[in-house]
Amino acid sequence: MTTRIFPTAQDAENAFYEALERNDLALMMAVWAEDEDIVCVHPTGPRLAGQEQVRDSWRKIFASGQRLRFQIVQQVKIAGVMIVVHSAQEIITVIGEQRPRPAVVATNVYLRTAAGWRMIVHHTSPAPGASAEPTPEVPKILH
Repeated sequence: MTTRIFPTAQDAENAFYEALERNDLALMMAVWAEDEDIVCVHPTGPRLAGQEQVRDSWRKIFASGQRLRFQIVQQVKIAGVMIVVHSAQEIITVIGEQRPRPAVVATNVYLRTAAGWRMIVHHTSPAPGASAEPTPEVPKILH
């Protein structure tokens, strides 16, 4: 059981991306709910469910040794009392490469638990027609 407390869903999300950039499996798993009903889908990968599959997938990714940087753009947050959904595009750059990789679409779902906010779903897929260059933020206009 983890002792790390995330007071907000945004705190959990910040720790998630920090874990990705540091290749830190312990921090990554501290973000996830300690539940067998968690789900993770990496770009072009299969649906992984449960602690064992999710932990194993991150272990393999981090073992590659690649260091990544993430820029989160076009983020939309949907918040309820017990659940928060973040949808965004991730612009990923591999340290040492000059250009970012094509963007991926990410959906992160967080659940409020007795131990603070925890991730229960991380789903990423290639962004259709995505460019590797970040797009400028467009103001929201209601009609």
